[in-house]
Amino acid sequence: MKCMGLEMDIRREERGFSLIEVLIALVILSIALLALAGLMATTTRNNAVGGHMTEAATLAQDLLERLRLTPMWILTANGMGNGAPQVDNPVGSTGITYTRTWTCTRNLPAPDILHTITITVSWVDPSKLQPHSITMVSAVAL
Repeated sequence: MKCMGLEMDIRREERGFSLIEVLIALVILSIALLALAGLMATTTRNNAVGGHMTEAATLAQDLLERLRLTPMWILTANGMGNGAPQVDNPVGSTGITYTRTWTCTRNLPAPDILHTITITVSWVDPSKLQPHSITMVSAVAL
C-alpha cells in the first residue's frame, strides 16, 4: 500500500488458481475424454468392417484370377457356363467364414466368345451379427 498525498493505490496480487476453477477444468476435461472414448469405439468398429471388406474383395479377386486362368471349355463342361452357381466357404485371416458364390454366363451377342463371371462374397459381422456382401462382375473372352 502506497500513500501519496490523497491517492491510495491498493493492489492485491493473485497467484495460482482457486479450487473451484480447478474442479471446473477437470469436469470439462473429463467430458471431452468421454466423448473421445466413444469416438475411439466407433473408429475401431469401422476399421474392423473395412478390414473384412478388404479381405472379401481379396477373396473375390483371387477367385476371379483363378477362373480367368482356367480354360473356358473346362468351366462350361462343369455346368458353370450355363449359369449354375458354384459355392465355397473359405475362412479368412480374421477367423470369419466367408461364402463365395460365382456363376459364369454366356453373353448373348457372342455366346462362344464372351462370358460374364459374377462373384459374390458374403459374411456375417461378428460384432453386430449383421450380414454383408460384395459382388464383382467381369467379362472374360475365350
